[in-house]
Amino acid sequence: MRIGQTSFVVFASKLVGSALGFVATLYFARTLGASVLGHYALVLAIVGWLALGGQLGISSAIVKRISEGNEPAAHFTAGMIVVAALGLVLSIGALALRGVVNAYVGTQVALFVALLLLIRLASSVVNAGLKGERHVHISGLLMPVKTGFRSAFQIGLVLTGFGLSGMLLGHAIGAVLAVLVGAAFLSIDVRRPSRRHFRSLFDFAKFSWLSGLKSRSFNDVDIVVLGALVPSALVGVYSVAWSIATFLTLFDSAVSSTLFPELSHADASAEHDRVAGLITDSLTYGGLIVIPGLFGGIVLADRLLRIYGDEFTQGATVLGLLILASLVYGYQKQLMNALNALDRPDVAFRVNIVFIVTNAVLNVVLVFWIGWIGAAIATVTSACIGLGLSYYSLRQLVSFAVPTGELSLQVIAALSMAGLVGGGRYVLESFDINHNAFIVVSLTAFGAATYFLLLFAISKQFRTTVIANTPDQLPSVLDTFTTK
Repeated sequence: MRIGQTSFVVFASKLVGSALGFVATLYFARTLGASVLGHYALVLAIVGWLALGGQLGISSAIVKRISEGNEPAAHFTAGMIVVAALGLVLSIGALALRGVVNAYVGTQVALFVALLLLIRLASSVVNAGLKGERHVHISGLLMPVKTGFRSAFQIGLVLTGFGLSGMLLGHAIGAVLAVLVGAAFLSIDVRRPSRRHFRSLFDFAKFSWLSGLKSRSFNDVDIVVLGALVPSALVGVYSVAWSIATFLTLFDSAVSSTLFPELSHADASAEHDRVAGLITDSLTYGGLIVIPGLFGGIVLADRLLRIYGDEFTQGATVLGLLILASLVYGYQKQLMNALNALDRPDVAFRVNIVFIVTNAVLNVVLVFWIGWIGAAIATVTSACIGLGLSYYSLRQLVSFAVPTGELSLQVIAALSMAGLVGGGRYVLESFDINHNAFIVVSLTAFGAATYFLLLFAISKQFRTTVIANTPDQLPSVLDTFTTK
């Protein structure tokens, strides 16, 4: 399967999964309110942070060692043993400290934290095995499976009156089913590992674990800080804004997931030109969705959030900042992905330390200083610093081209689209069309179509990429563009 097609399969899978999650979140926001969503977000944040301690970079190490093709079964088994042992210790610890956990969240959730932690760690091992075998598309397809099951069970349980407990239990059931489906597609055997297999994993993981901490820092440090300093309702609004921003990062996540094993394989084969080309490709298409999402999101921010309820519109400024942070962080993620794929987790480690410390310190300082918007500003600032450091570090190892021309064309198409969407909003509102969902859906669909048509028209590389990765030939009318 071609890389472009694989990226699209992963993206489409994530898109379907996120769409299902959007419907569920919308229902919970309107049914349970921002406070319950705030509790739910805090539980997932705690689980995410504990999962870092349960992995210690082992999942990334599993992907790396399996993709190299050197005794994959033994490396996979060694990783599974380590993650299982750490997960049991941490889940028992969460139960032992249930008073602290419950007090922080504001309700009785410690048992759910322990359960969700074990399930998330099992999921990380299964996904690592699939990615290491270069079955990234299968790993991607697990997302809609998990989200679909999760959303169905969550909605059913909430409907029957279980509230927050129903959301958490439904989350657990959906994740378990996804793990079972993923495990069925693993072709790797379980084989008794030796000490050198554990050592090989730890040699990579001792640096790469910080990449997971960096990702968790970007996604959850602000949520964790806000949970301690502001009411749970504001945490709920902030988490909804984050969910919209995260939705726009689906494609860049698909690109990085697809390219990691390809970069690792190319580096192991000493294909230096291919490595440089893959890095350039990751930068070319990493912001393909987030760039128009930024400008469109700014134009429609208040109406997007009003879909969840009037109390969520106070997060309009936060939403714009978080989309900007996601765009910057997306490019940083592509560069850090390359560093790890090139077996230089030591370099990524140093960059990640600066990013994590900066993000944590800025979040605390700015939230104290200017309130909850300070968390979004801190996230943007730390992402910019991380991008600069990761670019400098990778350029010391690989000579790659930054696709400034293609990025400029994407910005031009996005700005043009935003202008047209803003004009469309003005026209609809001037005719007293105030059905919010209709305005958001129609203008979002119009904006997406406009952006991609404009980009297809002005970017020869984008046209070529679209046609090259289409399973069947495009109609001849589209093919004629490539000759212009």
